[in-house]
Amino acid sequence: MKRTSRITLTSRPALLGAVVMLALTSASVAAADDGPGPLGVTADAGANRHTARIGALFGADRAASLKGGHFCTASVVHSPQGNLIVTAAHCVGGADNLLFAPGYRDGKAPYGVWKVSKRYLPDGWAKDQDEDSDLAFATVDELGGRRIENVVGGNRFTAGTATGATAVTVVGYPDHREVPISCTNKPTSHSRTQQRIACPAFTAGTSGSPWINGDNQVVGVLGGHEQGGLTDDVSYSVVLGGEASELYRDAASRG
Repeated sequence: MKRTSRITLTSRPALLGAVVMLALTSASVAAADDGPGPLGVTADAGANRHTARIGALFGADRAASLKGGHFCTASVVHSPQGNLIVTAAHCVGGADNLLFAPGYRDGKAPYGVWKVSKRYLPDGWAKDQDEDSDLAFATVDELGGRRIENVVGGNRFTAGTATGATAVTVVGYPDHREVPISCTNKPTSHSRTQQRIACPAFTAGTSGSPWINGDNQVVGVLGGHEQGGLTDDVSYSVVLGGEASELYRDAASRG
């Protein structure tokens, strides 16, 4: 595996390789700040209302000092209770108490640090760690009497969209960097149950990153095949079909 940086979460060894440094061109900076920009270019993600819904996951022992302690990515999705996040199953399936910091950057959590409570995993992952079921939802407790969706908003989780119908933007947190990165491209089909996207520099820590289309719908979550992929420039997601839709309904109704 290579997309989650905490090796205790899985039995697969982490991929060894050189850290990929991002060369930010003027075009890629524009992609981060002003819009999707060119396809297949990775840049720092700007701080705005859209990236505020995406954050980093931490172990509960990092509550007093977040910097350098994140290991996966998650994002807020709309739900009736306003307390739901989505990520990859391999990020939360074997972890202990977790914290979620939306909009995290440079050691700071501008929208607070939220305690993860209930987790919802597909049967395929819970029983066999099936890569076609590498998707999970979790609820977070209220913070200061407020629910997380009321603070940062939430994208709509949408199953059943055609792979590659439109471009998507992937935003995630490499574990060696303290700001999120972003890349826009068109996914392609890898198999009947898996989709892939070509975006450079999505290294360990980016598991769970949402794939968001132009309608602010989450249509993929980085994970799936090889827990997200064994190279930094191609990432995967399960195809969000019936199992994903059922899992969302269960989590949203019981959260």
